[in-house]
Amino acid sequence: MYKWVNPLKAFLKRKNIVFSAKRYGIDALGAMAQGLFCSLLIGTIVKTLGQQMNLPFLIEAGGYCSAMSGPAMAIAIGYALQAPPLVLFSLATVGYAANALGSTTLSGTAGAGGPLAVLLIAIAAAECGKAVSKETRVDILVTPLVTILSGVALSALVAPAIGTAASSVGEFVEWATVLQPFWMGMLVSVAIGAALTLPISSAAICAALGLTGLAGGAAVAGCCAQMVGFAVLSFRENRWGGLISQGLGTSMLQMGNIIRNPKTWIPATLASAITGPIATCVFRFQMNDPAGGVASGMGTCGMVGPIGVYAGWVNDVATGVKASITGMDWLAMALICFILPAVLTWLIGIPCRRLGWIRDGDLKLD
Repeated sequence: MYKWVNPLKAFLKRKNIVFSAKRYGIDALGAMAQGLFCSLLIGTIVKTLGQQMNLPFLIEAGGYCSAMSGPAMAIAIGYALQAPPLVLFSLATVGYAANALGSTTLSGTAGAGGPLAVLLIAIAAAECGKAVSKETRVDILVTPLVTILSGVALSALVAPAIGTAASSVGEFVEWATVLQPFWMGMLVSVAIGAALTLPISSAAICAALGLTGLAGGAAVAGCCAQMVGFAVLSFRENRWGGLISQGLGTSMLQMGNIIRNPKTWIPATLASAITGPIATCVFRFQMNDPAGGVASGMGTCGMVGPIGVYAGWVNDVATGVKASITGMDWLAMALICFILPAVLTWLIGIPCRRLGWIRDGDLKLD
């Protein structure tokens, strides 16, 4: 009855196909975060620099980087899964399709599931490609065809649904914005901050909702708490390289470590729950960037969040909403975006380490 089991195990072992939480939830996810960092996030940083320095070349280069986020993530995932060359190269098409279709919803509107769709679909396509790799005499045709067609077919079938599911986070945020500022600040800060670290697009969620004003300010607080918080919390493991890559890049780099030990997420998440209400209730901190809500979900990635807040101040002064940019405005930005996330996460991390919830090496980046 079970005569097929042992040959199947042998086949999977020969093909290096390992169904495990570590292979998919830590190795693949960690690699995907690096792919995202080397494309979308680097592109955002370069584009922002170009806009601020009025250098069209940097703006254009940043746009090219961002456009390649899907292929970059998929190839990184294939690399983590030890895919052979033909599979690895074919994943560029799979990543593009999954990211594009995951960035829409079932109704055709903008969605936030691009990275999550790439993660799931690239894993499936890579394993399909590995299964047929070097099994025929026309491997150069069969392996790319199987990898690409399985990935594109899965993208067409499930990526929009993934985009819809990821966008449900945005619906939660929209509901939270109607609450009083204290609870709204806390809930939006925690939700958008978590979305920034998860493999979904916090920027897309904020853009789809047009998340500006107080809610936008709370979103900025949550994103900064995650990025600056993880950068400071993991400084002993990752030193200056980790400080910069997380503080100016993305806290998603820690996703593999979070899956390995979810308690590592406690300090930054609690910090975001504190900075959100401070932003909304104490400083009335707002994001009114004329470009819309994208900057609300970027945090300190390329300094897009703080620059968006500043652009909002300038626009408010120009339109007469604000009389001027005050010292209190700058104090609020310094505290909400940098000082409080660093100090609070570090302080909360002390008892977490003493209790053994976070151990030495738990936050080490590969």
